[in-house]
Amino acid sequence: MGRSLLAGLVLFGSATMSFADISAGVAALDKSDFETAAEQFRAAFEAGQPDGAFYLGRMFELGLGTEADMTRAGDLFRVAADGGSALGLNRFGLMFIDGQGVLRDFEKGAELVCKAADMGDANGQFNCGALMLDGRGIPADPDKARALWSEAAEGGHIAAGNLLAVAYKEGEGVEKDPARAFALFSANAERGNAMGLFETAKALHEGNGTEKNLVQAYSYANIAAAMTHPEAPALRDEIEAELTPEQVAEGQKMARAWVEESQKRAAEASATAAVTAPAAGN
Repeated sequence: MGRSLLAGLVLFGSATMSFADISAGVAALDKSDFETAAEQFRAAFEAGQPDGAFYLGRMFELGLGTEADMTRAGDLFRVAADGGSALGLNRFGLMFIDGQGVLRDFEKGAELVCKAADMGDANGQFNCGALMLDGRGIPADPDKARALWSEAAEGGHIAAGNLLAVAYKEGEGVEKDPARAFALFSANAERGNAMGLFETAKALHEGNGTEKNLVQAYSYANIAAAMTHPEAPALRDEIEAELTPEQVAEGQKMARAWVEESQKRAAEASATAAVTAPAAGN
């Protein structure tokens, strides 16, 4: 779809749709059916769903079915935020934090992303926590920042989970808790995150926060190495040297099964990942 058609759908609308569904729009994006996606998002917004404007904004931001146009994207993020979309509030807030098309204004950015956090948006919780930790645009409150990251991690936010896990592993600002660190890293490992996989492998290899399991550690280190984690190949080789040939074969079989299952999950989630609002600094 060309720029003029998507712009027309956003500004003037097409034939009124009898049914508008954000999830249907996301599914259309997954199939690269940008016209249907834009129609669904526009109709959803007109039906009172401000998230529709956010997703249209992401299409313009990422150049999905159109030329990338951050000015138009920003206008749509503002509309979404004004309508009460947590996704829009977080993304529009990041524009102020980054000084992207607007004056850099940490206070305004914090107001918006923290409002998204209050609404339960995981990206908002992560970003609000980051601002609280540094005291940018909002009073510094490390304890509340980590509490927000904990909420975000429970909602599946990978960066929040890894940051919290590092804090518990190293005892940075919190009491050292290897078991809690392992739980957070292993949750991210199951989501296919390279850092989570590597740290889980290390913990299983060392028996740090969990029982030692060399075969499972080898499996995770093998996967992390395949995902190009810089330290994973050395860890994989170190563990392999401690295993019998039968254990090596078992660990490789586990890794193959994990990758196959992960690919199935990734295919199901690909559309949502494509339009997820970014986190601060990402």
